[in-house]
Amino acid sequence: MKILIIEDDRLIRNLLKRELEKWDYQVEIVEDFNQTIEMFNKIKPHLVLMDIKLPVFDGYYFTREIRKTSDIPIVFISSKSDNMDQIMAIEMGADDFIAKPFDLNYAISKVKANFRRAYTYDISEIATSDKFQYDPTKMEFEYKGNKIELTKTENTILDLLIKDINNFVTRSELMQACWQGDDYIDDNTLFVNISRLRKKLSSLGLEDVIETKKNVGYRFNEENI
Repeated sequence: MKILIIEDDRLIRNLLKRELEKWDYQVEIVEDFNQTIEMFNKIKPHLVLMDIKLPVFDGYYFTREIRKTSDIPIVFISSKSDNMDQIMAIEMGADDFIAKPFDLNYAISKVKANFRRAYTYDISEIATSDKFQYDPTKMEFEYKGNKIELTKTENTILDLLIKDINNFVTRSELMQACWQGDDYIDDNTLFVNISRLRKKLSSLGLEDVIETKKNVGYRFNEENI
């Protein structure tokens, strides 16, 4: 598995590279931040570790650019650790967040957890009805001839909701499916990913198709299509 580190602190990126290589990951480091996207396209990594504050452009910009062509896991590593920075990172398309300073073992566990989530989840077959078509293998949802593309986490959430369509799926079930019981994932992460999924569905004219019931969970309500 290939990992690209986009981090301007030489000490941190070299420590991460050395530790990750102990686990047999192939690690590349961006040296020229003017060539970040070009290097990403050349390396074709399976996961990106990204700082927020970078020379030239910030990590949010590079995340938006990467998301135009790829849905690989992006994990932010940054000293900006308050909730709003984490929420902003996830809204921009990141999958996870590691706050500096961090323990190297903790960082490695985050990387391994993101690889498990991204590359081992067992998705269902194409789901169709007279109202919509959902293809989890392509991570696409189509309604009235218009399509939206989903990130891996959004796809996992929608897949689970549609598997049990019109019934509520608990928060813990969604957390387990998306993050494999990762103790470091909090409610904010689930909330932001569902909000992002709702926004994409809303762009198709589906405003209220994902419903929330307090202390119960979420459901995909086909009656609202």
